[in-house]
Amino acid sequence: MAADTLERSLLKDLEQDQRAGVQSALKSWKLKKAKQAKLLEQFDVMQAYEKNARTKGKVMIAGVDEVGRGPLAGPVVSAAVILPEDAALVGINDSKQLSLKDREYWASKIKEQAIAIRYSIVSAEDIDRLNIYQATRLSMKQSVMNLSVQPDHVLIDAMHIDIPYSQEKIIKGDAKSISIAAASIIAKVIRDNLMKEYDELYPGYGFSKNAGYGTKEHLEGLKRLGPTPIHRKSFSPVSSYYIN
Repeated sequence: MAADTLERSLLKDLEQDQRAGVQSALKSWKLKKAKQAKLLEQFDVMQAYEKNARTKGKVMIAGVDEVGRGPLAGPVVSAAVILPEDAALVGINDSKQLSLKDREYWASKIKEQAIAIRYSIVSAEDIDRLNIYQATRLSMKQSVMNLSVQPDHVLIDAMHIDIPYSQEKIIKGDAKSISIAAASIIAKVIRDNLMKEYDELYPGYGFSKNAGYGTKEHLEGLKRLGPTPIHRKSFSPVSSYYIN
């Protein structure tokens, strides 16, 4: 008897069993199956850009994303990831939609399976020198250009960059492409770990909790202690501390 036929037969028997424990277990199983089906559907949708590129002969498809454009302190971090066509990453999502524990889990899975990963860190000093938009483009470019495997197509979250490869700008790409989602997770984990280190180096701002964003704790620390070397002088209200 085929496995699916056996499952249907067993399911029919369980549905006719009126014991409360059996019905509770059956309900849980159905919810789990429905959740898994939804994840599989989402995963299939998130491979659309990669599949389309492969129909055009592209093989090494890199996803690129950045983390840290908005904070008052710390670097901007970008990552580029090339995944194999058969990547087993059902359930992956935009890093912003994942918990800290889930991001660490997925970062580990991505590292196990990726063909190539590279990240780039652009400091607060360079952000002030270049402006955040250009610093982000530089970080993305460095990530792509330093990949150990040369890509033949690049999927980028909401930006165009100066690279010698075909590229595709995807608005909210971290929620639409598994390659970009993977890059967003890698970049987020790296930046969060950096901000934890900065919290030890510069206590009083809550960097390990706020990642450099302008939370109440951060702003109070800024008033009490003044800016640190990792604060962005060109960002308000940090800039007010440098007015002569």
